[in-house]
Amino acid sequence: MSETFRIGFLGAGKMATALAQGWIQAGLTTTEQVCASDPVPSAREQFTKSTQASIHTENARVVSQSDIVVLAVKPQNMPDLLREIQPALQAQHLVISIAAGITLKQLSDTLGPDKRIIRVMPNTPCLVGASASAFAASSTATAADIERTQRLLASVGRAVQVPEKLLDAVTGLSGSGPAFVAVMIEALADGGVRMGLPRHLATMLAAQTVFGSAKLLLETGLHPGQLKDMVASPAGTTIAGLHALESGGIRAALMDAVEAATKRSIELGKQGTP
Repeated sequence: MSETFRIGFLGAGKMATALAQGWIQAGLTTTEQVCASDPVPSAREQFTKSTQASIHTENARVVSQSDIVVLAVKPQNMPDLLREIQPALQAQHLVISIAAGITLKQLSDTLGPDKRIIRVMPNTPCLVGASASAFAASSTATAADIERTQRLLASVGRAVQVPEKLLDAVTGLSGSGPAFVAVMIEALADGGVRMGLPRHLATMLAAQTVFGSAKLLLETGLHPGQLKDMVASPAGTTIAGLHALESGGIRAALMDAVEAATKRSIELGKQGTP
């Protein structure tokens, strides 16, 4: 049997719940080895309902029961949390932060320069094993820490280690991206409904089309432009639709969305400065 991990989540919101579910489903931990804390009763209730894991109100209790401590609070709440848990952290603890914008330096300044810290930006498709995650490690993190983080993240999708300076852009692209794609799927489905398709059928076709196109690009290595050209025949239906998209400024709108989300990640990091 492969190694499993004792994992504690400080913050039991949607992302923490999704990661816990994904790691339990992947067999990297068990419900008995997972615990979490959150001051919000509804968050605690939902975490327990979704994972069957234990939930507490005391952060220190979660730290004491874990080897991997996942910081999953809002960036604005991070300074108080770091000060609270600093005395409870021991040599065996690996700290993983999934808070947008909070830098490794901000974390180590409060937790201590000897603490082993990984900064991660996952996204919610981890719940179905299709996350796109990136992470950066502190200089004190060991090769084993990095390998462990890679295993956890790769078990719920694709994961890559990057220089920390790229993590705000990762936040803007893949961290916020599921919401952007959801809007695209909803809009495609609305188009189908407008043209006479039943809502449930239009939504399924739109979602499966996005899924299939992404899978094709990832598995073949095709450039997105090549896939576009494969579908767009001369004077056909697709090129007519593409013209409408370009007239609506879809490329600029999506690029602006990633830029806005990236800038907001940077702002959140500044707000989370102790």
